[in-house]
Amino acid sequence: MGQGREAVFFQQQAEWYHGDVNNTQASSLAKIAEAKPVLLCLLQNKFSTKIKKDVESIMLTLDKIYHAAYVLRQVARKTDLIAAPALTSDCELYLKTENLQITGSFKVRGAYYKISQLSKEEKEKGIVACSAGNHAQGVALAAQKSGIESVICMPDGAPISKVEATKSYGAKVELVKGAYDDAAAFAKKLQEEKGYTFIHPFDDDEVIAGQGTIGLEILDQMMDVDAVLVPIGGGGLISGVAFAIKQLHPQCKVYGVQAANAPSMYKSLQRGEQITLDNVSTFADGIAVKHPGDTTYAMVREYVDEVVTVSEDEIAAAILALMEKQKMIAEGAGAVAVAAAIFEKVDLKGKKVVCVVSGGNIDVNILNRVITRGLVMSGRNATLVIALEDKPGQLQQVSEIISGYGGNVVKIHHDHADANMAINSCYLRITMETRDYQQVMEIRNGLMKAGFQLM
Repeated sequence: MGQGREAVFFQQQAEWYHGDVNNTQASSLAKIAEAKPVLLCLLQNKFSTKIKKDVESIMLTLDKIYHAAYVLRQVARKTDLIAAPALTSDCELYLKTENLQITGSFKVRGAYYKISQLSKEEKEKGIVACSAGNHAQGVALAAQKSGIESVICMPDGAPISKVEATKSYGAKVELVKGAYDDAAAFAKKLQEEKGYTFIHPFDDDEVIAGQGTIGLEILDQMMDVDAVLVPIGGGGLISGVAFAIKQLHPQCKVYGVQAANAPSMYKSLQRGEQITLDNVSTFADGIAVKHPGDTTYAMVREYVDEVVTVSEDEIAAAILALMEKQKMIAEGAGAVAVAAAIFEKVDLKGKKVVCVVSGGNIDVNILNRVITRGLVMSGRNATLVIALEDKPGQLQQVSEIISGYGGNVVKIHHDHADANMAINSCYLRITMETRDYQQVMEIRNGLMKAGFQLM
């Protein structure tokens, strides 16, 4: 920002919060900020420490987020903000690469800061946490560095890689049948029975403050950002990021993104009250949450401009795009913000946009399926079922048509066993590699023009 914009900013902030700084003082502050950019956030913090909020119980302040940033310097990386022009031409897109964070996820920020603020008595009790995997690793690492006993309750469907990584940090892992919310209930039970200190993955002011340091970093790396897209599970990440950004750069839009198969925050906002989903079913396990937090729901309602959803196929396509075009691995939850940008869930045309890639801990056992789904979603892989008269030369003719349009056949299945087909007929199932949907349609039209019946 230039000096004039700085002066206006500080004047507006002063009037909003205190009403006691004149134009000359604001201009002086602007000059200081221009000469020493690092002071910008500190000066803004002076005028923006208290939340303008409806919910009195929320105790988050910018002071707390700055303190979290100070504490986290010894453990968390300041992850890069990298340009991603190959992903979309509609906007100037950048990626905040929390998938490259220590433990492979942003979660270490909130977990570490929360544990650092525990009293001696709370630490001596040992800690218990619930997680689909990423919070688990953050808590386990923080507990290990602090010499604290930790027990982590995880859904039994959590990726094996996340379970093993959590154990590698010295935590005891309890696998609980069901989803995240079932693991949370079991963790609460252990807390009551054994007196552990409970470390909530998202509905906690200090955890939110830790996650909010990402918002500070984004503004430090790109002060004129127009929009930030953030994944939502329980809402801790977006609560911290949105709060920090809206206090320091209120013109910036903040959008939340959920998996369409786990839309607890999305539906709660639509309903005007928190709801609990009957079930969630998404391979984006890091955001598979049935019920949003009390604090996070209030903060999302107050500070987030809009929440949208993306389908499983769109998430898979985003993972594939990140791999192919950015040479970057993201897990399902980490890719939802990118999916929202690629598939135009919000209007980003001509804007400077940051997508938070929140994690990269994808299980290699499902990566092949995700890639295949992404190929299908982007028109790179297609399957055709053709009803044929069972006579010599049919397969050759089909193959020549496909190759003539540039398709590459990778798999063929000849089926004579369907009881509904004519005795002298068969079904031919062909899987092929293609460039895009347009090429798939060209092949389909070419086959139909030649007289073949596509099912």
